[in-house]
Amino acid sequence: MSLDKPTNPEPGAEASVAHEAHEAHEAHEASADQKAVTQAALFDAFGGVRGTVETMLPGLLFVMIYTINKDVKMSAIAAGAVAVLLVIVRLLRKDTVKHAFSGVFGVGVGVAFALFTGSAKGFYLPGMIYGVGLGVAFTVSALVGFPLLGVILGPVFKENLSWRTRNPGRKKAYTKASLAWGLIFLAKYAILFPLYWWGDATQLGWVLIALKLPPMVLAVYFTWVFLAKAPPPIDVIAEWEAREAAEEARKAPSHRKP
Repeated sequence: MSLDKPTNPEPGAEASVAHEAHEAHEAHEASADQKAVTQAALFDAFGGVRGTVETMLPGLLFVMIYTINKDVKMSAIAAGAVAVLLVIVRLLRKDTVKHAFSGVFGVGVGVAFALFTGSAKGFYLPGMIYGVGLGVAFTVSALVGFPLLGVILGPVFKENLSWRTRNPGRKKAYTKASLAWGLIFLAKYAILFPLYWWGDATQLGWVLIALKLPPMVLAVYFTWVFLAKAPPPIDVIAEWEAREAAEEARKAPSHRKP
């Protein structure tokens, strides 16, 4: 009876396996870092938790007051006052005001419509028209190959528009994400506009508040999924700074000893 002899690994096999394991570990860490960077950038771009609360608060206050006393003027003034107060607080704290200013502008237009028309529905109409416009813009931009989300997020990732010609994987991700935003927005307002036409103002207000956050969270989630799997952005700011440094070094006089 013959016994099988144990086979010894070929020379270099163990080193090769260790090298592959090390590369797989580094790739996993790079993927995790890319997801974390993407998540942080999206969190900053869309205002985070505080920005979301500040966006929802004026509309919530309007519908609460109107539900109680059916006073359009009081509801509109209260919503506008809270929006302005939120901007003042940010200014006093020296925080970024880009999201607060955009919010107060939208609320201001809604307040003007409500006071002009004397209807609570007028408070919601400008935002609804704007939302439909965004949905159409996101969808069309994705279909024509110039995704709007890439234009918005490009500066956030310091890649500007480099994804259009130099990073096809990012362009594909931005296209998918823009299409997702467009379809989600259009689906949302396909629910709201029938309520605007045939429902009462109180019902419309509460449904609009209920649909304020979930579609946004869903759209941001899809964006994170698509971008986290895409190639990393090309930092054109760092490239520009490197070129500037090289140019200055080239122009600087040399100090060679005679």
